[in-house]
Amino acid sequence: MKIKILTLPGYLGSDVGHWQSIWEQQLENIERVEQDNWEFPQLTEWLVTLDTHIQKTDEPIVLVSHSLGCSLLNHWASTFQSKKVIGALLVAPADIESDRHTPDILRNFAPMPKQTLPFPSIVVSSDNDPYVSIQRAEYFAECWGSRFINCGSHGHLNAESDLGDWPFGQDLVKNLVKSLA
Repeated sequence: MKIKILTLPGYLGSDVGHWQSIWEQQLENIERVEQDNWEFPQLTEWLVTLDTHIQKTDEPIVLVSHSLGCSLLNHWASTFQSKKVIGALLVAPADIESDRHTPDILRNFAPMPKQTLPFPSIVVSSDNDPYVSIQRAEYFAECWGSRFINCGSHGHLNAESDLGDWPFGQDLVKNLVKSLA
């Protein structure tokens, strides 16, 4: 089955060394959902942009989100309906409800939706992510009906984590797609 991967970066986007950016350069049939404003994210605007990308895509879609992109994905799933989205990989979901580390600019993404996603999904988190505790990430996965993977101590699973093209993540997407065929 030929699928389209849409990447959903988080706050400030994914820079050059981020695995999402590397995947977008190396893999076929992958596209970033480019938001108009990465520095001052507005949930309503981001939702419209995501839904527009989904509606204009003809192939079945797997969403690959990172950090604030996980919140976006869940808000989209609770607001819009589309049979085009067949699966999702949610990486390092930022706990946007936390008073400890969430900037005020991101509060419009709270509360984190906690409904079961209408498609198969996997949540991957690190046990030393500064933006979500491993327990909270596991709780989100349980709420969303997602398979949960603790990938060890790799921080926020971003460019600073030095994951390169993150073969582990690519394998998760490949296996998710195989399970949907």
